[in-house]
Amino acid sequence: MPLSFQSQTHGNIAFGFFNIESDMLLLENHFFFASDFCEWISKMAEQENAGQKRVYHPVYHIADPNDIGDLMGAIHGVRFQGFIGRVYTLFPFPEDPKAFKQNPDGYQTQKIVISLIEGVSEKTEILIEFSESGQVHIGPYVFEKNVFFELIRYVWQGGYPCWKDEIRPPYVIKMKERIQKSCNPFLKGVFSS
Repeated sequence: MPLSFQSQTHGNIAFGFFNIESDMLLLENHFFFASDFCEWISKMAEQENAGQKRVYHPVYHIADPNDIGDLMGAIHGVRFQGFIGRVYTLFPFPEDPKAFKQNPDGYQTQKIVISLIEGVSEKTEILIEFSESGQVHIGPYVFEKNVFFELIRYVWQGGYPCWKDEIRPPYVIKMKERIQKSCNPFLKGVFSS
């Protein structure tokens, strides 16, 4: 389930998983896979300093909210419109609330999810940049470093409701290992608490 995170540029915005059988994440109206997000962060972790690091990454952008769909309507099984509705038609919300856990094998549905999003989205690139001022730019959104860390930790824990059986996909484990070994001072403190 996506959660609300505070951006400096757009107020509270939605970020997160929107279906437990897919590892796709949404950032408002930008969509990308958690495996890609973890790889982007891992690459940033390999950089030695926190200076201006500008990297562009491909994402799916859906301009029309009707083409995105109605998450709550799809979860409740009453409105299957737009991209999210099509995903929930194939992968409905579980009848047993205890089964509401993010599937660590969700990356295996990527080809199916891509076939659903391609007709309603534009493939584009977004900038991810760490700045020396302590801000992170992800596309049009600017986050304080501590909020960006919350995004990383959200993916690490499997969002809400967390990873099924507390099993994480290999790409999530790899991301954490790279962050913990990183010499990049910008990422210091992501997992310390």
